[in-house]
Amino acid sequence: MFVSKSMTRRVITIDKNAGIFEAYEKLKEHRIRHLPVVDADNRLIGMVTDRDIRSVMPYELFKDPDLQKIEKNAVAKMKIADVMTVKPVHISPFSTIQDALLLIEEQRIGALPVVDGDGRLKGIISVRDLLRAFTNVLGIGDPGTLLCILVDEKVGQLKKIVDAITEEGISFGSVLVGRYWDKGKRAVFPYVHTQNVAHIKRKLTQMGFTLLDPMEWCLDQLPTDE
Repeated sequence: MFVSKSMTRRVITIDKNAGIFEAYEKLKEHRIRHLPVVDADNRLIGMVTDRDIRSVMPYELFKDPDLQKIEKNAVAKMKIADVMTVKPVHISPFSTIQDALLLIEEQRIGALPVVDGDGRLKGIISVRDLLRAFTNVLGIGDPGTLLCILVDEKVGQLKKIVDAITEEGISFGSVLVGRYWDKGKRAVFPYVHTQNVAHIKRKLTQMGFTLLDPMEWCLDQLPTDE
C-alpha cells in the first residue's frame, strides 16, 4: 500500500513569517501536533510541532498574571522561522506504508510530510494514519482471534497451516511470520475471523505444531545479531 492512499491530504500549514501564537491557535483549533511550513508555491521548507511551540511559551505565560504581559510581548516577536525544523525528514507519495513506518521509527518522529518530486507538499502521514492503514491491511478491524504457532524454519510450513485452517471453512484477516529466539524456528501469527478456535488448536497440535500464547512472544527476547 502506497503512502498516497493512507496520508491525510487536507493539511493545515503555516507560513514561516507567522507568529508563534498563530501556530498555537492552529494546533489547538484543529487538534493536531504537526504544522508543515510552506512557501508561496506550497513547497515544504520546514516543520513545526506542538513541542516546538511549547518550548518557547513559558509556563508562567499561563499561570502567573504578573508575568503574562512581559512574556507575551517577548513571544509575540518570535516567528515560526525561529523555531521550525529546517529541511525536515519527508517521504514520497509513492513510498509504501512500510517505508513510512520504518522512517518514523528510525527518526523517532510522529509524522512525515509527503512531498512530490518538485518539493511540493501533497499530504502528511502520521502514526495514527499508519495505525489505521495497518488495521485495514491486517484485517484486525473485524472480530477474531490471534493464534501463535511455532514452526521449523523451512519451506512449506506456512502452507500447511493455511490449508489446515481453510479446510475448516475459516477465513483469515492476515498471516504474519515473526522471528523467534530459538535458532531454526519461526513464529507464525494467523489472525482468523472466528473466536471458536479450540478445534483449530487441537488440529494444529495433532499435526505436530506447537501453539504459544501470542502475549508470550516479545521482541526483547529475540536474538540479536552478533
